[in-house]
Amino acid sequence: MTKAPPPGEDLIRHLSEFDLKVGELALALREMVLEELPGASERIFRVYALVFWYSLSGKMADAYCSIVVNSKHVNLMFNRGAELADPNALLVGSGKIIRHLKVKRPEDLKQPHLRKFIRASIKHAKSIAAARPPKETRPRIRAASKRRTGK
Repeated sequence: MTKAPPPGEDLIRHLSEFDLKVGELALALREMVLEELPGASERIFRVYALVFWYSLSGKMADAYCSIVVNSKHVNLMFNRGAELADPNALLVGSGKIIRHLKVKRPEDLKQPHLRKFIRASIKHAKSIAAARPPKETRPRIRAASKRRTGK
C-alpha cells in the first residue's frame, strides 16, 4: 500500500487544539483514507468541529468521505453513506444522505469494516462522477437579470 503524505503544518496546527489521543486517532484515520486512494484531494475546514474531506477531483461534489474531529472522538463520515450497502447496520445516522462511523479508541481503527466502507464510498463516488455528462455537453443556463435604471 502507498504511504500517505505527511500532514501539512495547517492540519497539525488545527489538531493541536484537541486532546493528543483524539489528534492521533484523526491522523491514523487520515492515513487509512489516503492509503485507499493515494491521489485524493484533501481539504481542511473548521466549523463546529475540524473537518478534513477527501475528493476525487478537489470538488465537494466528488467528495467520498470526511474525517470529523470532535473533542472526544473522531467520525469517519461518508457523504453518500445512506446509498452504501450496510447489511449489519454499522453506519450511524438517520438523514437522507450522510452516514458515519465513530472512532473512539485506537482499537477501533483495526475494524475491517472501516476500510470496507472507505473502498465502497470511493467506488460509489467514481460511479456517480462517471455518470455525469462531460462539462462541455451540459446545457448552459444563465439567469436573466433585470437592470434597474435611475428613471
